[in-house]
Amino acid sequence: MAVTTAQKAQVLKKFQRGDLDTGSPEVQVALITARILSLAGHFATHKKDNHGRRGLVTLVNQRRKLLDYLHRTDAKRYEALIKELELRK
Repeated sequence: MAVTTAQKAQVLKKFQRGDLDTGSPEVQVALITARILSLAGHFATHKKDNHGRRGLVTLVNQRRKLLDYLHRTDAKRYEALIKELELRK
């Protein structure tokens, strides 16, 4: 199931750096993470959906690139985001 508008608004409200911020790396990573988590349930029931799995891999790669960029530019923001989203253990 896709991320609804209400869920997207919650994520934006939580990770925005300003009132009109929708493009910062933190917001983008949080939105991509929400999409990845929603797709995880889909693949639990549709194991042979290889075309959808390709889209999932694309999302994971996009999130990785954004996290790498954030790590290069501002390590403190990167650490805070990783901790908030619980991406690393």
